[in-house]
This record gives sequence, C-alpha cells and structure tokens, in this order.
Amino acid sequence: MRWILTLLVVILIGLQYRLWFGQGSWEQIVSLERELEQQHLVNQRLRDRNQVLENEVRDLKNGLESVEERARSELGLIKEGETFYLLIDKEKKRP
Repeated sequence: MRWILTLLVVILIGLQYRLWFGQGSWEQIVSLERELEQQHLVNQRLRDRNQVLENEVRDLKNGLESVEERARSELGLIKEGETFYLLIDKEKKRP
C-alpha cells in the first residue's frame, strides 16, 4: 500500500512539473495568448489597409475622376483652358 502512495505522489509531482515548467506550461500558454492577441491586432490593421487599397483600385478602374484628381494633386497637372495661380505666403521665409 505504501508503494502505491509513493507512486501516486511521484506521478503527481511529475504532472505538476509539466504544468508549471514543461512544454505546454501555464507560462507558455499565457505567452501564446499574448502573441495571439497581438497578431489579431496586426491582422486587423492589415485588413483595414487592404480595404482602403481595394477601394482605391476600384475607384481607379471605374472612373476617370479619381485618375484626374490624382494627376492634379500628385503631378500638378492643369486642364486645358485653366489658369494656374500660385499664391505665396509673405510670412513664410525661405531657409
């Protein structure tokens, strides 16, 4: 009977060791849960970015207005017959 009790105590100690220090330990589970939460945040940011890019691509495919808007803002293009006025702020001094 005594050896059965000893065996049960050894098994209990072995299981407790795995629970606290071994592979799949409590600490490792908490760490993996933190990593999972961070990955969810990264994934959400990427989904949002992909949605913005998808909307932009759809706009560029469907209409010339967005292409024209982009050409005006990024390339400084002017339509035929338009007059371009450049207003200089007197308060800003060049370095």
